[in-house]
Amino acid sequence: MQLSSNPLLQEMQAINEQLETKNRTNEMEKGSIMPAISQQVQNTAGSDFGDLLSQAIGNVNSLQSNAGQMSQKLDMGDSSVTLSDTVIAREKASVVFEATVQVRNKLVDAYKEIMSMPV
Repeated sequence: MQLSSNPLLQEMQAINEQLETKNRTNEMEKGSIMPAISQQVQNTAGSDFGDLLSQAIGNVNSLQSNAGQMSQKLDMGDSSVTLSDTVIAREKASVVFEATVQVRNKLVDAYKEIMSMPV
């Protein structure tokens, strides 16, 4: 079985090429070397865990705040905010919040497990 003849692999390679092309275009437009996600990951090297955690919680807070502001603007009749943008912002905030809760739960479970280990 050859991997190169796999249609799923070919589709993934085509998507990867499209992303690389888009990233090169963004690099030229923004002057950045890497996409924002890669920059976030690379910027975390050597950081304190508490700093990373507070940065992540701050990101969740800003997304929720943005969604709330968009909802308020939509309720007030602001024509610059659409219903679809508001729903997307609220769903983003919801997904990020749920992911944060899951991370918290895993951290608490790990802490409990460590504390129950015999010394």
